[in-house]
This record gives sequence, structure tokens and C-alpha cells, in this order.
Amino acid sequence: MANVTLSIDDSLLQAARVRAIKEGTSVNEICRRAIEVYARRQDDRLAKYRELQARLDADPGVKGKRPGKESRDALYDALLAERSARR
Repeated sequence: MANVTLSIDDSLLQAARVRAIKEGTSVNEICRRAIEVYARRQDDRLAKYRELQARLDADPGVKGKRPGKESRDALYDALLAERSARR
């Protein structure tokens, strides 16, 4: 396992140590978990993005617009037609 050296304000480190002791852990463990979450989050987001992109690429009906969504102009025209029909 690698070692990491951090520069951190003395009072902040002391507060972290006190809280860690109260929670039955260590500052080292808190830092390790935070870095693990940080590193995984990026991978998860990237994986989700790639999965979504692959699904969109696989659907021949999707060319720059969301499936099942009409253009703004078409929706506006439909709204105007509906309002005109009520009068």
C-alpha cells in the first residue's frame, strides 16, 4: 500500500482526530475511504455515460434528439391549435 503526505491545518487535523476517536476510527481510515469514494465515483459516472451513449448509438431512431420527444416548434403549434379549437 502507498503512503500519502498531506498538508492540513493543525486545528482541522486535531478536530478530525477527535471526531475519529469518538467514531472508533482513524483519520487515516477516513481519508482512505474518501479517496476510494472519489475514485470510484468517476468510474461509475463514466461507465454510466458510456452505457447510455452505447444505447443511444444502437437506436437508429435517435439522431440528435431524445426518443419520443417532439420538437419545440411542433409542441408550440399543437398548443396553438388546441387553444384555437377551444374558441
